[in-house]
Amino acid sequence: VQLQASGGGLVQAGDSLRLSCAASENTYARYDMAWFRQAPGKEREFVAAIRSAHATSHGDSVRGRFTISRDNAKNMLYLQMNRLRVEDTAVYYCAAKPVGGYLAERGEYNYWGQGTQVTVSS
Repeated sequence: VQLQASGGGLVQAGDSLRLSCAASENTYARYDMAWFRQAPGKEREFVAAIRSAHATSHGDSVRGRFTISRDNAKNMLYLQMNRLRVEDTAVYYCAAKPVGGYLAERGEYNYWGQGTQVTVSS
């Protein structure tokens, strides 16, 4: 599957932004989907993930502010980001893996989008 992320941009602290990720094929019952992010000089970190049946997991730093969702009919993945902080600045990547296994484990994801830049200014 090929993934195309979009929706990044420059916003101010406290603003909201929604990222989108388009998959090239049907992901329902085949792929778990996730968002990761990588800030300059840091490791790529888990943000949120969602199973085909919509069970979700969110990282500690974003829980309560970010919400992951997917539209299986459209082969789309979303990340609604509210109350953005300067420390959320990073390149955000969408990813996919065959269903099952650990949602937050970066190494389990086989497919990655190209990334979209999110910059939050103070």
